[in-house]
Amino acid sequence: MNIKEASEKTGVSSATIRYYEKETLIPVIDRSEVGNREIDERIIRRINFVKQMRAAGMSIENLRRYIQLFDDQEDNTKEQIALLKEQMVEMEEKRDDLQSAIDHLHFKLNHFYDHVQSSEEELRELERQHKDKNESNKN
Repeated sequence: MNIKEASEKTGVSSATIRYYEKETLIPVIDRSEVGNREIDERIIRRINFVKQMRAAGMSIENLRRYIQLFDDQEDNTKEQIALLKEQMVEMEEKRDDLQSAIDHLHFKLNHFYDHVQSSEEELRELERQHKDKNESNKN
């Protein structure tokens, strides 16, 4: 299949497929006699893998390292697992940070009238006092 068809099949733009190839995230794609890319199922699976790992937040550098380990003739299972675990920890930290922010917003919404509104009024008063102080210092 050509790059447009591969793009439609994977949901990855043609430009991104070319980028993946340039960055050695997928193998060099075979070309037809006239120079068009000829993408087979092997490349489609690689594109989908890269797409999934990028969605999981893996950096290009770590992804490239993982793929090199996979493509190597040696058994690099331990190193591959270590990279995946490292990525899992990073994503769990991001998830926890995001959950904390969501929880904070839920609290603010659930306690808007009994907490947030009074806190905002206190802050406005502090801002007024600060402004008054600065104005009196100017005189």
